[in-house]
Amino acid sequence: MRRRRVWSAALALGALFCGLSGWAYAQTRADADLAYARDRDEVLEAARRHIAVLNTMDGKDVRGSLRAWARAADGTLADELRRTGDDSAEALEQEGTTTRATVTDAAVVALDTRAGTAKVIATVRVEVAERSGKSTTDRKRFEAGLDRKRAGWKLGSLTAVPVGTVGAE
Repeated sequence: MRRRRVWSAALALGALFCGLSGWAYAQTRADADLAYARDRDEVLEAARRHIAVLNTMDGKDVRGSLRAWARAADGTLADELRRTGDDSAEALEQEGTTTRATVTDAAVVALDTRAGTAKVIATVRVEVAERSGKSTTDRKRFEAGLDRKRAGWKLGSLTAVPVGTVGAE
C-alpha cells in the first residue's frame, strides 16, 4: 500500500514536471529575446557565407564566380558589381588567379530587426593561387552592411578595414 502511494506521488510529480516544462517551452517560443537571437544568428551565418563568396574567385570560371557574387549582393554593392562586371571579368580571366576565402571570425555589431538592417565585422583568410603556380595566404578584415530581403539577408556594402582602425574613433 505504501509503495503504491509512493509510485502514485512520483507519477503525479512527473506529470506536473512535464506539464510545467511544456508550458515554459511554449512561453520561450514567443520570447522577444529568443527571436532576436535567432535573427542575429541568421545574419551572422549569411554574412559569413556572402563575405566568403565575395572574396572567392575561380580563375577557370570567372563568370560563374561573378554570378555568385551577384547573388550574394544587394543594393549599391550589387549595382557596383553589375556596372563593373564585364570589365572585371575580362581582367580576371586574363590574370587567371584563383582565390578561396574562409571567414575565420565574425560578429554582429548592429542589428535592427524592424528596419531589416545589420552590420557585421569579419576577419577573412584568402588563399591565392596564381596561374604560375605561386600561392600565398592573405588576411583581410571587413565591415559588411546587410539588408533583409525576401530571399534572406544580402550584403548591401562590403568595406575593407585597414589594420588598426577597428574601434578607433
